[in-house]
Amino acid sequence: MAETLISFAPRHTERAAGGTTVLELRGDIDILTSPPLGARLDDLTAVVLPDLVVDLRAVSFIDCAGLRVLCRARNRVMERHGRLRLVTDSNQFLRILRGAGLDGVFEMYDHLPEALAAEPSGVLTATAG
Repeated sequence: MAETLISFAPRHTERAAGGTTVLELRGDIDILTSPPLGARLDDLTAVVLPDLVVDLRAVSFIDCAGLRVLCRARNRVMERHGRLRLVTDSNQFLRILRGAGLDGVFEMYDHLPEALAAEPSGVLTATAG
């Protein structure tokens, strides 16, 4: 009988682009995968002036636990006077943000090159839970 090993860590790729860390996520961000993702985002946002782009274009599903992890990262970035940008081309994800009252809270882009080249927008002024 073969054992099936299930990994709850979200699949991601991480790289530096200049002084910005780009975290490209794939698959589901849910109650099972959000704890290790949250730990990684805590590490990335622990520095002074963190500059982080989270690419969500290959994320197929996100639940409230995933939104919580993104909000926590955003709040930690703000506390350290840094910058967090999200990249998504998913209308479904944007509807989820609107439904959760989080539209306008994150600095959002459709394409990664736009997010990397964009000047700070000042969007990160409101407090999100």
